[in-house]
Amino acid sequence: MSLPAVSPAWLATGIALADAARPIARQYFRSRLAIDTKSDLSPVTIADQTIEAAMRKILADAHPDHGILGEEHGADRTDADYVWVLDPIDGTRAFICGVPTFGVLISLCYQGRPIFGIVDHPALGERWIGGIGLPTTWNGEPCHARACTKLADAYLFATSPDMFKGAQREAFARLETQVKERRFGLDCFAAGLIAGGHIDAMVETSLQPYDYCALVPVLEQAGATITDWEGKPLTIHSNGSIIAAATAELHGEILAALA
Repeated sequence: MSLPAVSPAWLATGIALADAARPIARQYFRSRLAIDTKSDLSPVTIADQTIEAAMRKILADAHPDHGILGEEHGADRTDADYVWVLDPIDGTRAFICGVPTFGVLISLCYQGRPIFGIVDHPALGERWIGGIGLPTTWNGEPCHARACTKLADAYLFATSPDMFKGAQREAFARLETQVKERRFGLDCFAAGLIAGGHIDAMVETSLQPYDYCALVPVLEQAGATITDWEGKPLTIHSNGSIIAAATAELHGEILAALA
């Protein structure tokens, strides 16, 4: 499939979404919030809901013919060629604990393939943007994944060891013994650190499209590789298990370790 380049209009809309989300997140961060529990037992706050509502309003005005898939307010016209995928607070557990690595994830998919992504961290003031025809930037400056090719040299992150169950737990246990350093707990901030050349890999599972779609263009346009655990390209319909690595060679080593 030939993927379209990111248009100036889409870029402007994505930035408008991130700019709208950031002050709302900052307003509620480290405040005393009521925390509700969704049917999947994940937490949600008024910050998540308010941010997504604000972003949906912008999209309704800017691109009424596009679809939307959001974590908090569901799916709307997701059979459209162009679908915006929104995670108003990625890392809600970090957010409610006062940990500043939570992010806002924004992506545009074309026929199910992510073509444009923004990873924004309101509390830290850091923003990665990348897309087809749009090399990845960090706060407006070009950035690139570093040239790590060997597991023995790699700094690996995952959100939590508890996400891996059964065979996946055994596979991750094999992988973590082969890397230079294994750390947990950054949520989507780890993807930004790969794109910026600070760490080398992240492995996740049980994600939803709004958790990973924005990461795909940001990482790929920074020179990194990101796929599912079988090495297949990620789409809005993928199973939520992902491997991201700074280089194709390192990605191949991770695939082999997990197989």
